[in-house]
Amino acid sequence: MSLSHQGCGATHSKDPNPATSKLATSCCFEHHCSQPQSADSQSQSRESQSDESQSGESQGESNHAQQQDHHGCCDHSHHDETQPKVAEDQATTAHHSNYRQSWQVEGMDCPSCARKIENAVGQLADIVDVRVLFATEKLVVQFNDAATAQAIEQTVIKTGFDIRSSGQSQSAAADKPTNTWLQPDTGRIVMLVLMMLIAAGVQWWQPEMGRWLFAATCLVGLVPIATKAWRLMRSGTPFAIETLMTVAALGALYLGETAEAAMVLLLFLIGERLEGFAASRARSGVQALMALVPETAVCLRSGQRVEVAVSELRPGDRVEVAPGGRLPADGQLMNTAASIDESALTGEPMPVEHIAGDALAAGSVVVDRVIEMTITSSPGDNAIDRILHLIEEAESHKAPVARFMDSFSRWYTPLMMAVALLVVLVPPLMFAQPWDTWIYRGLAMLLIACPCALVISTPAAITSGLAAAASRGALIKGGAALERLGRVEAVAFDKTGTLTQGKPQVTDVVPVQDWSPEALLRCVAAIEIGSRHPLAISVVQEAERRHISVPHATDKQVQVGRGVSGELGGHHYQILAPAYLDQVAGADLQENIRQLEAQGKTVVVVLQDKQTIGLIAWQDALRKDACRAIGELQALGIRTTMLTGDNAVSAAAIAEKLNIEFAAGLLPQDKVSHVARLANSRRVAMVGDGINDAPAMKAAHIGIAMGGGTDVALETADAALTHNRLTELAGMIKLSRAVMDNITQNVTLALGLKGLFLVTSLFGVTGLWVAVLADSGATALVTLNALRLLKFKQ
Repeated sequence: MSLSHQGCGATHSKDPNPATSKLATSCCFEHHCSQPQSADSQSQSRESQSDESQSGESQGESNHAQQQDHHGCCDHSHHDETQPKVAEDQATTAHHSNYRQSWQVEGMDCPSCARKIENAVGQLADIVDVRVLFATEKLVVQFNDAATAQAIEQTVIKTGFDIRSSGQSQSAAADKPTNTWLQPDTGRIVMLVLMMLIAAGVQWWQPEMGRWLFAATCLVGLVPIATKAWRLMRSGTPFAIETLMTVAALGALYLGETAEAAMVLLLFLIGERLEGFAASRARSGVQALMALVPETAVCLRSGQRVEVAVSELRPGDRVEVAPGGRLPADGQLMNTAASIDESALTGEPMPVEHIAGDALAAGSVVVDRVIEMTITSSPGDNAIDRILHLIEEAESHKAPVARFMDSFSRWYTPLMMAVALLVVLVPPLMFAQPWDTWIYRGLAMLLIACPCALVISTPAAITSGLAAAASRGALIKGGAALERLGRVEAVAFDKTGTLTQGKPQVTDVVPVQDWSPEALLRCVAAIEIGSRHPLAISVVQEAERRHISVPHATDKQVQVGRGVSGELGGHHYQILAPAYLDQVAGADLQENIRQLEAQGKTVVVVLQDKQTIGLIAWQDALRKDACRAIGELQALGIRTTMLTGDNAVSAAAIAEKLNIEFAAGLLPQDKVSHVARLANSRRVAMVGDGINDAPAMKAAHIGIAMGGGTDVALETADAALTHNRLTELAGMIKLSRAVMDNITQNVTLALGLKGLFLVTSLFGVTGLWVAVLADSGATALVTLNALRLLKFKQ
């Protein structure tokens, strides 16, 4: 392996599809041991790591942890912002249980519903861990006794929600109405409206009877709410909105305000429906993603076309997909060529041309012809499933502001109930005020104290932001990463595979003495063959293009960060960078090196028995959008830096084209140190390939991987650009800032309305029905404001 490999730090996949490719790690930077290794053994080690990264999430995390320890990056714990995320990860992995089962829960209108279910299930014995993922409506529970599963289902039903096993087919659940307005509560609203109209008509000519009809209407609407409040109190949620509504309605009936009591319940139910509608809109992006995979596929078995359920497909099966059909799983194209629409996954509007052997992603649409493909993904592990899994995991990585709002809402409601009680008791007892007046005002304050708008203000914005990012081809691991992204003040880039295309080509072969270009290439290719590094691969490909027969070299040794050596035909060959040679023989050769490096090319010197026999140079083209991406970041006031192991002259040529700062000649540990120094004075994002740059990415406040959609990249980084478009980086930061502004607006709106109506209710200006309208209105406004992020544009 040549010295120029130190400048790459890149990983590449033969598969151009970013949603399904597996990163194949190949840089010598993965090995920092003092003893040299053979290139063959190194390649085998790397292939083993790549295989392990695909074996499962838990094992990938273990490999990643080992890699962190190996590089010493764990010592960089100076970023307070990252500690909550780490703590949450540790808490998640600390649970051990015999069973882990998931269910789909229906009927959740806001994140507070999710908390109610968590509290109820958490009260059961034998529960190790319980999580409700609001975005995907999934309940995930860890427990030890198989019989507990039935108890969990019964508890959720008693709490007032519908539940079904995640293994149940979507078609089985499709029998239930999916339209929010076709739910049972809608019928109850219609019935209450009719009863109130009748009561109002009767009261016009018979006031006393009208009052009793309003009371009956109130009781009809109150029974299910009070029942649910009682269940929630028994399951560990005593301060639910249902409890507040029950107390307020009974208090209003006690005071004889029957019409107002009925109106309070009607407005409450309408507000619940509005919340349900808004919640379904917020989850629409996730539901649309889930719908990308068809339920059935045409499988080719023994020459017969058989329609089977997608869940029955296994790796190795061959399926047929007609034009306009969606791919049922990840697979490999068998046709000579095909045009595939991948816009749902990558955001790329134009169809992508694929050839035989290319990897295809589940959910993509066949454009031009009937295709055959070989399935490569197991059920539950295709590109769509991995994105959904990321969204689910994102909910466990809450932003600091979300964690604060959660804790705030937990003591806010009991505190406001205590304040309402003081409003009821203090004026009559201490100032001889009328009890009826202050009981009424206390009940109004009780309704205004409902924390629904506050509770939903943050998660609604963050969920919308994550969904908007996913639709643009950017995957962000939760609210914590989203919040850190918006505070980025500097971005450090790896060069090869990040700012450049990562596909270097041999541009110059300069022999000396009696050597010919073909003979020089023959020897270098013999030493480099077997390595998976892009530069090594390009040398071998250049030899093949020139029809040069590559012999077998022996005793190949990797000189970490410097180059590679080997034995061929009784001679010892070395491929090293000029910087690691005391002196390159020949003034003409030194001038050649200077000229090639000034052009931004990476140059190595080839030695035979310590005698210089020639030079080889590579050049890696910049990404087409690199200059624009850097310009957009700088326009946001963000400092940009390129970190590379390449030589300073070559790095300077690239940096000049990009108008970017740079640091050259860096080993991985040097990149970590450089990022750490930057992080001491400003919030830093590190953009790299997700494997070789992992230490530096972890030393930064947030790591962003190129070539996302792969297991390794997503495990390593906090965010990933799935379609490798650097221009989306500035868009991600703008979106993150918009999310944080949206949260500020939501919290201000919720608290402002509550504060206003608390004062007006205290002085008797507004009554019970206005209090309910204010609470429901605030919740609806906050949710609708958050939904604006789904249509975010730069």
